[in-house]
Amino acid sequence: MRTLCASTLIGEFFVIGFAGLVAMKDASLSMSAVWWVCGIAMLVSVLLCGMITRPGGLQLGWVLQIALVASGFVVPVMFFLGATFAVLWWASIHYGRKIDEAKARWAAQAEAETA
Repeated sequence: MRTLCASTLIGEFFVIGFAGLVAMKDASLSMSAVWWVCGIAMLVSVLLCGMITRPGGLQLGWVLQIALVASGFVVPVMFFLGATFAVLWWASIHYGRKIDEAKARWAAQAEAETA
């Protein structure tokens, strides 16, 4: 699960950065505010890569997904990209758990065969 979730978060890192570049074109937003918000969100996405397996890590990931969708109010295409990454986040958790369970079964089976 960790690998799939981390891959999704790294993808989000880049999408947030590119969204910041698009948001900079909006004259009503200050460049410093855009980069503070984007910089913090990018930092959170990278830090979450290491926190996925810790308590609350997945929940913080969901908060980031909600924030990504909500950023569509500033950059409209982020409604679509945020929803896409939210689905990827769900799939990473769902299928990652299934993969982890299968790996555990295979390891137990291999251990039983050697014993």
